[in-house]
Amino acid sequence: MPDEYQADGFPEPAPGSAAVGRSPEAGNADNQARGGERDDRAPGEVGAADGDGDAARDEAAEKERERAAERFREHIRDPLAEEQSEDGPTDLAAASRARRSTRMLFDTGRDLNSFDRSYIRSAHIGDIHLRMDARQSAAGMRSGPVPDEELRRLRRVHVEPEGYLALRNALRARRLLVLGAAPGTGRTSTALALLDEVTALAAGCADAEPPARPRVLRVDPDGGVRGLTASLGGAPGGEDTEGRPATGYLLELALTQPGSPPPDVMDLDALASALDGCQAFAVIVVPVGSAANPLLAGRYGMLCRPVPTQELLTTRLRERLEDHVAEADAPDDGHRAADLLSQAEELAGREDVRDAVGLKDLRPAEAELLASLLAGHLLEDVSYEELLAGCRSLAAAQAQEWFAGVDRMPAVPPAEGSAVARPGTAALFHPVAFRIALAVLGGASHSAVAAAAHLLTWELSVQSDPDSTPARPLFCDDPESDVALSRGELVDGRVEVAGTEVDAQLIWYRGSALPAAVLSEIWDRHFPVRAPVVRWLRLLADDPRPQVWMRAAVAAGELCVRDFDHGYAELIRPLAEAATARRRIFAATTIDQAAGHASHRKAVQHLVDEWSRRGTKSLRWTAAMALGYGNAAATTDDSLDALARIGVRDDEEQLAVASLNVVRLLALRDSATVLRRLAGWTHHPREAYQDIGLVTTVRFAVSRVAEVVDDEPGSPLGDRGDWPLALALAATRPELVGPMADLLWTALNTPRSQEVAMDALETLLRSAERGDGTEWTRPGLAALLPALTAEEHDRRRLDWLLRRLMNDPENPLPDAQARSLWWLAVPLRDRTGKEERHG
Repeated sequence: MPDEYQADGFPEPAPGSAAVGRSPEAGNADNQARGGERDDRAPGEVGAADGDGDAARDEAAEKERERAAERFREHIRDPLAEEQSEDGPTDLAAASRARRSTRMLFDTGRDLNSFDRSYIRSAHIGDIHLRMDARQSAAGMRSGPVPDEELRRLRRVHVEPEGYLALRNALRARRLLVLGAAPGTGRTSTALALLDEVTALAAGCADAEPPARPRVLRVDPDGGVRGLTASLGGAPGGEDTEGRPATGYLLELALTQPGSPPPDVMDLDALASALDGCQAFAVIVVPVGSAANPLLAGRYGMLCRPVPTQELLTTRLRERLEDHVAEADAPDDGHRAADLLSQAEELAGREDVRDAVGLKDLRPAEAELLASLLAGHLLEDVSYEELLAGCRSLAAAQAQEWFAGVDRMPAVPPAEGSAVARPGTAALFHPVAFRIALAVLGGASHSAVAAAAHLLTWELSVQSDPDSTPARPLFCDDPESDVALSRGELVDGRVEVAGTEVDAQLIWYRGSALPAAVLSEIWDRHFPVRAPVVRWLRLLADDPRPQVWMRAAVAAGELCVRDFDHGYAELIRPLAEAATARRRIFAATTIDQAAGHASHRKAVQHLVDEWSRRGTKSLRWTAAMALGYGNAAATTDDSLDALARIGVRDDEEQLAVASLNVVRLLALRDSATVLRRLAGWTHHPREAYQDIGLVTTVRFAVSRVAEVVDDEPGSPLGDRGDWPLALALAATRPELVGPMADLLWTALNTPRSQEVAMDALETLLRSAERGDGTEWTRPGLAALLPALTAEEHDRRRLDWLLRRLMNDPENPLPDAQARSLWWLAVPLRDRTGKEERHG
């Protein structure tokens, strides 16, 4: 920096007016002149020329200028800071990332408004039998012998889960096995396979003739463990009416029915003794959960692992295709079946088929259905559209199974004089509450989802039984069971806390289709659930954690798409008129999510336009936040028109929120249009419009990319989240450098915006390098500074600012860094020998 550029200040335009902006071509490589005249005298020179003026008038003008500057600084303040502190940081960046993560859960190529709800229960297409309801009800297989045909098919298609050998050895050694697994994971098939195998081995070892009656029997669960023990002659006074050698018994216990407490250790020991006495075997199947934990932790308990999806699907496909080839009586059966199997596996791996399935892991019934669909399509009996529709029904069927008749038993009053107590509503509703919470908050920390699930459990319990106060034991939660029963998965990740990231355990559904399927199920098929869910979502809107309230807002938008009239009346309008900013942002995010669906876009756009024109103060504020997402108006110009209406109204009372959302629009694809409108506002004859342009200019100069960008895939700004937006745009979009430099120059040369604009420029300069000396935003400054300091007066201002930063007693800018910034601003062709000599 040459000594001749040392200055104590820089000139300013007349108080209270916007500076005459540069022409669109100003600041480019040709260094064209700015429009209008400007006084290049330093402040001392101005004072000498005007020293004969009226001192009182000058003092009044100075006070007015200070008041104008203070009002301008108030407009620059973060409109969300009221939720935390006057100057404290807000959670816009964390909220933006949470919104992006949650939108991915619902962006699976399907419009939730047309989510497939059709169910093909069963159909014969050619020689393929499609069983869409492969999850058989327990009522159809409560007790009785297992047919030999079922056992033969099981021996043919059963896929052994991990640890199967240990399960078989434990059953043979103890004769009793308590097998724990989530429903639908193939636990019953594994239990039958174990009993079939050990009874066959036992019969073979005894050199016995094949039994006249079936070797494997299902036992009625109503009798429980004690009933089975008594039937085997192992209870006092019991008669050996059914016990016989080499026989296997399958008993499935729900453990959630009223009056059905889990068996204790003595009951199991008595059953094991009775089994040993008649040389028989038994497997008790129980669901994982807090009620089953004592059973699974005992000497008879073991877990049944899910079967790998690919192996399961391949086995089911091979069965279907081999049956078809055998019926076709083709001469080259083996090669034909292998070729069809290869084609089926290739078809299952297509992206659109995988997206339609939307499940990471398939359960046996689901694999059987998918295998039938794939085989049917290869054999030209199922069209491709039918194939995709059938694939989409998998997640919907799972959601229906989860929620169907959950509270049917509590709804039935106990018989008069009955000692059977109804189950506690809290214990009953917690599993379904966890599934709903996971659908809404998937990707958040496990603790956040668990807390939200307990909150929803309370709301469901009160709705179901308003005369009773819900009670839940404090030390009976089983996180592993919650995850298993909800088809979730825990992954190590990070969450933001007070602006910094910390390690956390995150939880997701194991399948992109499950969140939408769960929301669709509860909203469309269980209307009474809407009231407690709405109350719960309103509570989540008050949660201070962005990972919670923002995810809930996105999910609320998806629910509103299902029934916009109900969602608007119960969620959108009440929250849009709320007193707190967070609730209004919740409403804005909700309607933007609805606007993402073509079916609702025009309705949302009309609604937001009405709010911006004739809405209350709160509704206009909410409309401004909705417009910043870019979907609440037909075009960018329409969004800017609406934001201008909001910003200039009522003495610029909502200018802060309007300018914030103009910046959010600037971060989207149509940045050039936004910059042109900003330039037009700064040249507008009305001061209110000038303020919109100036405030937005200063705001986009210092706003971080992560605060205003949703980081769309492939966005060039994606890896610059901590950059000031102005520098990120300058580094990635050179065509925007000139318009941005013109706007910043205008803000720097307008009295009411000059002070905060200088602070913004200081922030930009200090961001060139990180604290450890590594490069940060230097490429952006290299693009922007030459356009911003195209003339001598601008360079003198930069020199003054750099020297002030170098002499800052609290945070001095290193001399080498200051000189480096100076040379970034002064192109090589404009440097003089004097500059080089003075440094």
